[in-house]
Amino acid sequence: MDVSSVTVGLPVGDLAAATLWYRRVLELAEPDLEPADGVVEFEVGPVWLQLGSEPSGRSGAEVVLRLGVGDAASERERLRGLGVAVGPIEHVEGAVDYFDFVDPDGNRLSIYSLVPAGS
Repeated sequence: MDVSSVTVGLPVGDLAAATLWYRRVLELAEPDLEPADGVVEFEVGPVWLQLGSEPSGRSGAEVVLRLGVGDAASERERLRGLGVAVGPIEHVEGAVDYFDFVDPDGNRLSIYSLVPAGS
């Protein structure tokens, strides 16, 4: 398989409100695409984030959108300043620092930064 692109789709109850929330939280411009009614897409690094106006009921599986940044602790503080309820920084020795939070529709997100081996 030669994958050339990845798109992660998240269900949202109010597309306009979710678009504003994701633009503010992820510091995004206008959506890059509106491929169909009730769908917007943002190019976020090497991945496409697709928000779709649909019921956000949960099945047995749960998607977590994980985004890598240079400094998870700094991003956590920035999000706290925006009023986003964020979890504590978790440290996985020699791997990552990360924290979790949810969007207004209950979709789980996680921000992480890589840490040097032995840290």
